[in-house]
Amino acid sequence: MLPCRAFNAEPVSPSTVPRLLLINPNTTDSVTRLLADAAADRLGSAVQVTAVTAPFGASYITGEHSLAIAAHATLQARQEAIAAHGAFDACLIGCFGDPALQALEELALEPVTGLAEASMRWAARSGDFAIVTGGHGWREPLRRLAFSIGLLDALVALETVDATGAQLKADPDWALRLLGQACRTAIERGKAAGRAPQSVIIGGAGLFGYARALEPSVPVPLLDSVLCGLDLTAERLLKLG
Repeated sequence: MLPCRAFNAEPVSPSTVPRLLLINPNTTDSVTRLLADAAADRLGSAVQVTAVTAPFGASYITGEHSLAIAAHATLQARQEAIAAHGAFDACLIGCFGDPALQALEELALEPVTGLAEASMRWAARSGDFAIVTGGHGWREPLRRLAFSIGLLDALVALETVDATGAQLKADPDWALRLLGQACRTAIERGKAAGRAPQSVIIGGAGLFGYARALEPSVPVPLLDSVLCGLDLTAERLLKLG
């Protein structure tokens, strides 16, 4: 078992700058760097970000089995990060599935946010929404999460494509075609049920940036799960003062 690996962990006084722990529950360091870069671009110098990689588990979480292991890994990653760097003012789980979200909400003193939770809460501010993500194994976990935060009724369509997030990340051109069609299908499913989604969430840490690229081909606003997670975390930090 390896210790979690940290990126962008320069010490900054917590009295002047709030400190965010960003946990990648996957074991792929390139995703951690992607999340760290996205956080640096989005939050700038307003928040000091320490991004860490899960110490064990799947290279890319695909469903129930790897999600369960990732929950344990996420809890350990937080514990190791606090031991190495001290307490944090907020925690963001950088996976669209939010392993250990409820456990950390119970355990942590700091506010804890997950990418999927944040995306659903953000989307629901505008009304009904749809989700598009990679991997059919995510359907039930995401529905359970939507139910647990009281937003299952607002989730009018959930499209999972026949490719994992890792496969989609590896071939962006193919991924954009596949995800674009899934977005249009989700919108049509919602319309057929009499509840057209007001937005579509593109879910997945590895799919950061795809929502922006897809916007010209989809007739409703698209939400990037990584940006939703960062924005809701920043909002929660502001409320704490």
